[in-house]
Amino acid sequence: MSEELARLLAQNTIFQHLTAGQRSQAAAAAQRRRFPAGSFITHYGDIWPYLFIVGVGSVDGMKESADGRQLIVLTLVRSELFWGLAFFNDGMKTPVALVARETTEIHVWPRDALLPLLLDTPQALWSLSQRMVVRMAQASQILEGLAFQPVSGRLARFLLDRFSDAGEASLERSLTLDDIAAHIGSTREMVCRALYQFSDKDFIRITRTEFTLIDEAGLADIAARG
Repeated sequence: MSEELARLLAQNTIFQHLTAGQRSQAAAAAQRRRFPAGSFITHYGDIWPYLFIVGVGSVDGMKESADGRQLIVLTLVRSELFWGLAFFNDGMKTPVALVARETTEIHVWPRDALLPLLLDTPQALWSLSQRMVVRMAQASQILEGLAFQPVSGRLARFLLDRFSDAGEASLERSLTLDDIAAHIGSTREMVCRALYQFSDKDFIRITRTEFTLIDEAGLADIAARG
């Protein structure tokens, strides 16, 4: 077992319920896979009976419409887990495509390799169930936003979350307009229009390289509107 994988499992809220011996057994059964940026780990509709933990990089869970519009429904970073629905129920199709956002390394378990350890450890199963409930709540929140909140509100919430994650008032413009549109379920034209509306209202300042938060309360008011 590599030291890196041992640390990942020991720190994870699900695997930490296993004994050291069980974690060693799980690590030995893991398959390490590396994906270049932009490559698919699995496609929408695949029957994929696996669970994985992200070791390096990040993974986008993405839906795509018939006209090619994309919606990123989650982003997984180091130490986070994902499971195909077929890991729990035979024949169920994966509801999103999984795409490596950057060069990414994951550790993957087929169901038959991991399930016996989980069944022997009820606390690990309970922790996994809690994680699934959180994901369901996140999916519900996304659905409510798409159904009831205008693009400006979704964009304001997205920006506020990004500023909060950064812990500072300036954000590097590392995402394209298409990237932002995929995160909030819109188009690059609508995102561009809303961004400059926020700028005209002095909620944010936009330069070629960064966004700067000027009026957090104003942006929060837009985000709170239904």
